[in-house]
Amino acid sequence: MYEKMNKDMKEIRLAAKFIKIDTEPVYIDEESEPDNNQYFWAYHITILNQGNKKVTLRHRHWTITDSNGMENKINGKGVIGKQPDLNPGESFSYTSGAMLNAPSGIMKGAYDLETPDGKIITVDIPAFSLDSPHESRVLS
Repeated sequence: MYEKMNKDMKEIRLAAKFIKIDTEPVYIDEESEPDNNQYFWAYHITILNQGNKKVTLRHRHWTITDSNGMENKINGKGVIGKQPDLNPGESFSYTSGAMLNAPSGIMKGAYDLETPDGKIITVDIPAFSLDSPHESRVLS
């Protein structure tokens, strides 16, 4: 039994290496109200299946932390109301948004993808910055 579990875990880790996730955040000035501490970003995500098996995006998990240290966790089914299938070589792109109560922050997360045999692969979404022009940065 241990050998089968170990083999399954190796397969899942290997499968996760074949999913590429690109992120592109954009600060949306016209949707933001800095005087009311409301700062809005759109973010564009592309998920590419570079593996040899179909996967289906089942769940998303986000952690959004603003520059004041306030953390917001978001978990849900699929993305933008969809649970897309990605066949080998296919990609899926979508755009969504995030509102913060501070002029900058960071997002990171994970997707749960299901293989045709029912295994769940959790793929990390690389952290990306949400930086607005309303906060100056000083490098030391």
